[in-house]
Amino acid sequence: MSKVILFQGDSVTDSQRDRNCDGICYGMGHGYALLVASRLLADHPADGLRFFNHGISGNRVVDLYARWKIDTINVKPDILSILIGVNDTWHEAQCQNGVELDRYEEVYRMLVAWTRRALPKCQMLLMEPFALPFGQPMTWSAKLRAEIPKRAKIVKKIAADFNIPFLPLQKKIDAAVKAAKGNYAHLLMDGVHPACAGHQLIADEWIKATKEFF
Repeated sequence: MSKVILFQGDSVTDSQRDRNCDGICYGMGHGYALLVASRLLADHPADGLRFFNHGISGNRVVDLYARWKIDTINVKPDILSILIGVNDTWHEAQCQNGVELDRYEEVYRMLVAWTRRALPKCQMLLMEPFALPFGQPMTWSAKLRAEIPKRAKIVKKIAADFNIPFLPLQKKIDAAVKAAKGNYAHLLMDGVHPACAGHQLIADEWIKATKEFF
């Protein structure tokens, strides 16, 4: 039976996707979502898998909520992947328009609960937000150190409370940086946005985490 797989999030997911090509190759961007779709389409050629990338650069969790009906519920995904959190910290440091931790958790829970009610058969994957302390994050390093791990902990707790798989990424990225002899940019170009190796790492971990879905 065919499945619809939807990726939701911010610029890490968006990866410069073509908004005019929703649901086909150009609409997947050039990041982990494209790599996941490419691998699974090659591995399951007869399954009729359909992939959509609805990540939007700059989004916070409240931005996801504002467009959740049209960009998620109406798509009726069989599998939904969510990666959100870095802008909720970053926007506060840049322009005092972030999302504080308690509201981040409240709205994130609302998204998951809404999806469960509207799409009870939808399988979800909650991905850990991540960053590295160099490049762009250096301008808000204090908040980075304090908040990104806290947001990751929140996502992990929500996943556990709703019995949803959680995809940890920060430790994997840290280990890959160590293997790259401390070259942060080998994984994340600017401390936030993945380079080629970073996107491949995320895609590989995504496929491992969802192997029971296919």
